[in-house]
This record gives sequence, structure tokens and C-alpha cells, in this order.
Amino acid sequence: MSPLRIEKSGPITVAVVGAGSRGTAYARLLTGGGASVVAIAEPRAEYRARLGGEVGVDAPRQLADWRELASMPRLADAVVIATLDREHAEPALAFAGRGYHILLEKPMATTEVECRRIVRAARRNGVLLAVCHVLRYTPYTRALKALLSSGQCGEVASIRRLEPVGWWHQAHSFVRGNWRREAQSSSMLLAKSCHDLDWIRHIMGRPCTLVSSFGSLTHFRAEDKPAGAGDRCVECGVEESCPYSAARFYTGLLEAGQTGWPLDVLTPYPDRESLQRELRTGPYGRCVFSSDNDVVDHQVVNMEFEGGRTAALTMTAFTRPRGRVDDVFCTNAEITGDGRYLEVFDFLTETVRTIDTNAGASGAEGHTAAEGHGGGDAGVVNAFLQAIVREDPSLITDPEEALESHRMVFAAERSRRSGRTVSIRTRPA
Repeated sequence: MSPLRIEKSGPITVAVVGAGSRGTAYARLLTGGGASVVAIAEPRAEYRARLGGEVGVDAPRQLADWRELASMPRLADAVVIATLDREHAEPALAFAGRGYHILLEKPMATTEVECRRIVRAARRNGVLLAVCHVLRYTPYTRALKALLSSGQCGEVASIRRLEPVGWWHQAHSFVRGNWRREAQSSSMLLAKSCHDLDWIRHIMGRPCTLVSSFGSLTHFRAEDKPAGAGDRCVECGVEESCPYSAARFYTGLLEAGQTGWPLDVLTPYPDRESLQRELRTGPYGRCVFSSDNDVVDHQVVNMEFEGGRTAALTMTAFTRPRGRVDDVFCTNAEITGDGRYLEVFDFLTETVRTIDTNAGASGAEGHTAAEGHGGGDAGVVNAFLQAIVREDPSLITDPEEALESHRMVFAAERSRRSGRTVSIRTRPA
């Protein structure tokens, strides 16, 4: 890797590419951490202006196209890339070539070839590349990793993780929303759970060698549409009895005083009038059985790691809202976790102790995107800023390791489609 290009003193300056929910969340955290946002690129004028007004970017540096920003003399130390999944690779390559350190929303890209190109570009140009695998940066994960590193639980033999997407989140993001069609975004596993596989790899601490996976779109299909249902929730004869009613869900959030995510995905300034307009005309008002979605609504992934260790991930839409659930089976202890508490059963003493990983932890919010992913959003932003200030790439996830966990996702998708177990060979970028 070339030497890092850090040639300034004073506050770190950042450009933001993509002013949707994730780009806005990172921009807020960056400014809260002492950085200064100096430019925004976003094709939607309302979202561009909203973020510009919030972080103090004047109109001349509120740009409609990231290519215009990339063509200018370098304006900032770093760039946040939070575009849609299939639009990550091109700006990442361009800004690496311009010498920007990169905070890149997951997934890194939608193909292994593009992921490799991004890693090589960062290395070639001597810039930091932080992929937003935010689950690595939570107090919960750090406490679990420290517990395992202490040796008191023995060796990790196997891991089981549940990713409870939730019935309303599935409907919002993966049936009605931007990630509903693989050709327009990415696979469900890549969009939602690439950082779950990355988390499992991080906790396991060794390379994955074999992957198998099964999953399908089971429920959100035209065949399951109830008799009497309309194509939109606001004109549906069975809306009151449907758990996926957009009218009830979004209106309920607004009436409860919520105007952030997920409502601000529908409209930048949610109010009754704008919400009703979107429910009548936009994609988020469609019946979940009359949408054009094609990504899976449940999937399992089985993994073998070096040394015969194993892991399993279940991702499913059909759950109540809650955080991820983990079982880590060690040679001396069994550990269960829920994103905040770790419960450790010791085989020798047959005692149980509970660790509150949020005790004394700042920024350890709830589990959803709106709540900061349990402190993971703040954690990855802080690590990125510290890595720039200290000129220390070790403070963020190694890009090669992020590439490895993406390869696990791509292998799982090949397995799901072929019905075969897929071998993963270690290949440097």
C-alpha cells in the first residue's frame, strides 16, 4: 500500500455522495465528531438542499452529479459514498484516484470483480478505505471479541446468528423500497446481511472455506394476495386486516411524531399531506402482493471455517422488531447475546453471568438504522476519523478482510442458485 496522503492540519473535511438516509446519518455523525462537510452530490434536489442546509454547505457546492465533484480539484480529505448499491464502484474508483479517503457504505459493490478493483484502487492511491460494516463497531461486538480473546471461554467451535429483518422492515425496504429488485440493487443477502457474514467472520477469527445456502421469496407474491385486496393500501377492501398495511404503518409513525427514517425515505419533509401523496402515488403505498419485488424473504447460510469450525446465519422477514440473536458455542462456555447483553454459562462452575455491554458505552443506541445500529454507526465514523488523524489504517476494518466477507456472500448466492456447496479459496486482491 502506498503511504497515506494526509497533508493538512485542522478539522477533517468531507464530501458526501448520496444524501439519502445513510449519507445523511453519516454526515450528521461526522459533523458531530468535529469534521466539516464541504460538498454534497445528490441527484434529488430536495434531499440535496435538506442536507446542505443542515450541515452548512452552500448551494454552489450542492451538486446533482458526483462526477462533477470528482472532476474538480480535490475539495476534501475524505468522501462518504452512500449511493445505491449498484452505484458504489464507479465513484469509489474515481475518488480513490483523486486521493480522497473513502467511507463506503456496505456492500462494497455488487460483484467480486468490482470489490477487488476498489480494494486495489485504494491501495494503489494510498488512501484509507473503510467499508461500513457497522456491526463490528458496536460496544456489544467489542465486548464479545474481548471476552473471546481473554481465553476464559476456550475456543469458538460454532456460531449461530439470527438476523430478524422484521415484517415491516421487509415490506418497507425489500418489497416496496430501493432494494426490492436484485437487478436494480443487489441480492437480499448482500444488501441486508453482508455485514452479518462479516460479523461472523470477525468473531470466528479465521477464514471461511465452504458455504451452502438456501432461500426463496415465499410470501410477498401475487399468488398470496388476499381476495378483495387492492393494488394500493389506501384503496384496499382488506387493509384493516392486513399486517403489511402501508397506510396504517406510516401514518402511525407520523402521528407518533416520527419524521426521520423510514418516513424520510418516502418524502424529505414528512407531514400528513406529503405522506398521503406518496401513499397514493409512490412505491411505498403499493400492496406488498402487487409490487415488482423479486428478492428472497428468508434465507439460511451454512459456513465451514478453517479447522472445521462452523457457523449458521438465518435471515428472515417473518419476525417481530428486535435485535440480532447470537449463540457462540465455545469449548469451555456457551455464550448467548441479543445485541446488548451477553449471557455466559461456564461449563466448569455451571454458573451464569450476564454482561451489559452498554454499561458506560456512549452512543450505544438501539438496533435499527434509525437508532444507529447499536452504536455501530457512530463507531465506524469515529474509527474512520481517528484513522485519518493518526494515520493508522489498523483502526478500521482491513479492506482485504472486507473483501473476504463479501466473497462469502457471493459464494452463498452461487450455492443458493445451484443447490451446491461452494468452496472459497483465499485470493489476494
